[in-house]
Amino acid sequence: MSRSTGRHFLQIPGPTNVPLSVLAAIAQPTIDHRGPDFRHLALEVLGGIAEIFKTQSPVVIYPSSGTGAWEAALVNTLSPGDKVLMAETGHFATLWRNIARRLGLEVEFVPGDWRRGAVAAELESHLAEDRAHRVKAVAVVHNETSTGAVSNIARVRRALDDAHHPALLMVDTISSLASIDYRHDEWQVDVTVGGSQKGLMLPPGLAFNAISDKARAASRDARLPRAYWDWGDMLAANADGYFPYTPATNLLQGLKVALELLREEGLPAVFARHDRAAEATRRCVRHWGLEIWCDEPADYSSSLTAARMPEGHSADALRADILGQASVSLGNGLGRLADRVFRIGHLGDFNDASILGALAAIESALLSRGVPAQAGGVSQAISYFAQKRRPMRAAAE
Repeated sequence: MSRSTGRHFLQIPGPTNVPLSVLAAIAQPTIDHRGPDFRHLALEVLGGIAEIFKTQSPVVIYPSSGTGAWEAALVNTLSPGDKVLMAETGHFATLWRNIARRLGLEVEFVPGDWRRGAVAAELESHLAEDRAHRVKAVAVVHNETSTGAVSNIARVRRALDDAHHPALLMVDTISSLASIDYRHDEWQVDVTVGGSQKGLMLPPGLAFNAISDKARAASRDARLPRAYWDWGDMLAANADGYFPYTPATNLLQGLKVALELLREEGLPAVFARHDRAAEATRRCVRHWGLEIWCDEPADYSSSLTAARMPEGHSADALRADILGQASVSLGNGLGRLADRVFRIGHLGDFNDASILGALAAIESALLSRGVPAQAGGVSQAISYFAQKRRPMRAAAE
């Protein structure tokens, strides 16, 4: 194969681009995970990550993918045969359901069409009928990475409250944390699941559980087997700045720098940057004449946009063409959306030029492949960016 010139555009919805300063921190020499330098590092990142979740509660950091954090949320709070109410919002909600079933939990899966977020009123209806309070937890994906649809967690919280139901609330923020506004404490979430490889601008390998007091109380009576995932061992060791087993020391060094970058930009500015890129992308896709898969505007994601290909045209063939011709990686369709949609990631470490470059590559491929699409979508994105320019930083004196 010939060498691909120029830089590669990683525009999948995660893993995302990693800033050079974060890569440099990860490349630093490995430190003693039982020594004083590590203790200082651990206490700093444990406190800093709680700021991202907007919580005063502890956040546990696992050396794992987000799938591990899904399992940790369940095994620390539930017992065999417990019932969990879950909303079918897409591929990843379905995978979380599958894990729950494999753990011996009974899952009530509220059907969805994969084109919107969780419908709080439907969850409330199910909870209102559960007068015996058999449902022990409600689990919702905040941002469904497979579809580009967001669930309104504040409304889900109100659904539990209005139904006067004591179930725990569990939320997956793997593709929304540090990309879309999220409030663990304010929304009274009991367990929030996160991952390092998306909005946090790190490689894969770290996963998170933010844990409420109510969830910690539930963990004392939970009887699902747990060892590696046990919160008790983690929290006891974390209190002194250490871990019960070997942590991902170099990724934690990178996390420290990633948190500094997010703090420097400011979370409101981070969310605004994602919002701008998402709207610019949607305007471009609409101009092309392609369908945005999420069909509820109130649920549009600021982390990614899933675009549906016209009938008779392969999304995977388009993605392969774009990768080969322009060195731009786009997300594939997952599950029932395989080969039907392509997903444009606009999360993590990016700027306007990153988005415009990816959109230009897509438009070029659509036109060259004869896909029915209207030229000029990129111009629509440019116009929107021009209207919504970010405030300039003051020049250093």
